[in-house]
Amino acid sequence: MAARILVVDDILPNIKLLEAKLTSDYYDVITAMNGEEALQKAKEEKPDLILLDIMMPGMDGFEVCTRLKQDPNIAHIPVVMVTALTDTQDRVKGLECGADDFLSKPVNDTALMSRVRSLIRLKMTIDEWRTREMTATQLGVIQESSVSIHEEIEPSNVLLVEDMDFEVKKIKDTIESKGHTLQTVSTGLEALKYVNDHAYDLLIISLNLENEDGIRLCSHLRSNEKTRNTPIIMIGGDEDIERIARGLELGAHDYIVRPIDRNELIARMTTQVRRKHFQERLKSSYEVSLSMALTDTLTGLYNRRYLEVHLQRLVENNKKVGKTIGVIYTDIDHFKDVNDTYGHNVGDEVLKIFSKRLMENLRGFDLVARLGGEEFVAILPDTDEKTAHIIAERLRRSIMDESFSTTHAEPLTITTSIGGVIIEGGESPTITQILERADAQLYLAKSNGRNTVFFESTGQIDPHQYESQSGSISKDSES
Repeated sequence: MAARILVVDDILPNIKLLEAKLTSDYYDVITAMNGEEALQKAKEEKPDLILLDIMMPGMDGFEVCTRLKQDPNIAHIPVVMVTALTDTQDRVKGLECGADDFLSKPVNDTALMSRVRSLIRLKMTIDEWRTREMTATQLGVIQESSVSIHEEIEPSNVLLVEDMDFEVKKIKDTIESKGHTLQTVSTGLEALKYVNDHAYDLLIISLNLENEDGIRLCSHLRSNEKTRNTPIIMIGGDEDIERIARGLELGAHDYIVRPIDRNELIARMTTQVRRKHFQERLKSSYEVSLSMALTDTLTGLYNRRYLEVHLQRLVENNKKVGKTIGVIYTDIDHFKDVNDTYGHNVGDEVLKIFSKRLMENLRGFDLVARLGGEEFVAILPDTDEKTAHIIAERLRRSIMDESFSTTHAEPLTITTSIGGVIIEGGESPTITQILERADAQLYLAKSNGRNTVFFESTGQIDPHQYESQSGSISKDSES
C-alpha cells in the first residue's frame, strides 16, 4: 500500500529512526522539525498520515494537532502522537485534540506498522468519497460540501462483548453516563445475533474472552455485511500487542489497553463514532445529491461523463503524490449475439447482472462506469501492477464461473475480455490517451480468443499465475 507519511519531531535522530522503519516498508516519508513547518507541509503535501511528536519547543504537539483539525482541508488526515509521556491524562488530551492514537517511545515496530496500515486504509476510503464529491461539485451537480469531521456526535448505540463482570460494569457506567446506549453480551454467538437484528455505531470487543478468540470474532464482524463499516475497538493487555496488531490488520479500528481509563475510553469512542458519522455524511450527501445525469439508468453505474472528470482529477493528483492508477477496460464477449438471439430485454438483464458482478468483485474505493453498450471501465486508485492483474483476473472469472440466469429458459454462459494499463505516478496522459491505451489492450484480448486479460507492457495474463491469489486483495471498503 503506497502512502506518504509526515514525521514531525524536533530531534533529528528520532526522525531518522522512524524514517528508516517506514521506508523499509515502502512508505514515502516527509519530515518536519517544528510545529509551523509541520502545518505548512501538511497543507502543501497532503500526507496520508502524520506521526507527531508531543514534546517540541514553541508549538507542542497538542497545539499542532488542534490546528490541523481546525483546517477542513486537512482535518481528515489521521494523526498519531509519538511521545515518551505515559500519563493517561496526556493520551486523553491528545485524543480530545483530534489525534487518532498514541505510540510510546521507544516505538514498538509491530504497533507502529499495524497502526499505520490501519489508519491509512481508513483514510483511503474517506479520500475516495471526498474525491467523488469534488468530482460531482466540479460538474455542477451538487453544491460544495459543508460536512465537517468534528461535528458533535449524537447519542450512540454501542455493543460490548466482554465476559468479565467488573469490566462490563465499569464500561457500562462510563458509556451510559454520557447518554449513550450500551448492549452487553458475553459471547461471539450472542454478538452475531444482535448485530443481525440491530444497528450499532460502535463495537467494543474483548480479546481476553475465556472460551473464544476475540480476534476471530473481529474478523467475522468485519466480513459481515451489516457491520463491515462499523468501527471496532479492541480491549487487551500489554501482553496482547501482537494480537492487537493482527486485529488492526483484519480491519479493527482502535484498541484500549487494560486497566481501562474511563476518560480514555470515552475519547476513543468519540473519535471512532465521529469518524464513522463523517464518512456516512459524506456518502449520504454525495448519493442523495448526485444527479441521474451522472449515472447509467439501466445499470446504476457511473456514466462516461462522470468517469472522465473523476479520472482526470485522480491523474492530476497523482502527478503530485506519485501514486499509480490501474485502469481496466472490459466488455461482454459476443454480446450482439445475445441481443440477436434472445432479444434486447434479455440483453438488458445480462448487462445488469454483469454490472453487479463487477461491483461485487472490486474494492470499496474502486470505481466502475459503463461507457455505453457492453463496454465498462474500472478505475483502481493507488494500485500496483500485480494487484491490478489479480483484480482483473478476479473480474474475468466472476463472469465466466457462474452462468447468467435471465427470463430466458436456460441460463446463459457469458464471458468477458479485459484490457488494462497502469498509469505511473508522475505521468500526465490525457483521458483520451488513457482510454485508447486500455482499449488497445482490450482489442488484443478479443483478437486472441476472448475471455482473457491483456495488460500494457505485460501482454496476456496467465490465469493460473493469479488463481490462488484471487482472494488476497480484500473487497471490503476499509481493507
